[in-house]
Amino acid sequence: MTLYALKPRFQALLRPLVIRLAAAGVTANQVTVSAAAGSVLLGGLIAWQAGTFPGIFVLLAPWLLLRMALNAVDGMLAREHGQRSRLGALLNEIGDVVSDAALYAPFALLLPFGPGEIGAVVLLSTLSEFAGVLGPAIGASRRYDGPIGKSDRALLFGALGLWAGLAGGLPGWLWPLPWLLSALLLVTIVRRARGALAENPA
Repeated sequence: MTLYALKPRFQALLRPLVIRLAAAGVTANQVTVSAAAGSVLLGGLIAWQAGTFPGIFVLLAPWLLLRMALNAVDGMLAREHGQRSRLGALLNEIGDVVSDAALYAPFALLLPFGPGEIGAVVLLSTLSEFAGVLGPAIGASRRYDGPIGKSDRALLFGALGLWAGLAGGLPGWLWPLPWLLSALLLVTIVRRARGALAENPA
């Protein structure tokens, strides 16, 4: 069970906005690219200021919430307003991985974390999405198995960013958190691979 299970309710809240955006000529690909570009810019800004102004991390929480909304909006525009395309599918998956890396990487500059453990989280997050995308390649569905999906990671890093931004840093006892997250990501990768194989064992 992950936060992905709540996606239908989230989409229902956004549907009136999506209808207005479609009527205004906004495309799913424009939303996808905007979300990725915003994530890269914010990640760069946080990394630039992290050493002198830890309060900058507070920006992560509202942006990650907005990014989740944008991710839902681009999918709804594609599915419900006839904007599906192969380019859109590529932009969506690549944009998610790039955005995650850009937003998680600055935590390597924030004690008690370091480059090694945050690098592992970034790598395993990428592999977990790759494992999900490989489902259709073997005749199965796109896999979203947990225990730690994209939305769960966004909630976790948003909370950490809010904590660090308001408190001016994070407590030292949080040092094992990236390793625990890495372990959960490994479980997620295995479950997505097994789920895809079980769905289409031929």
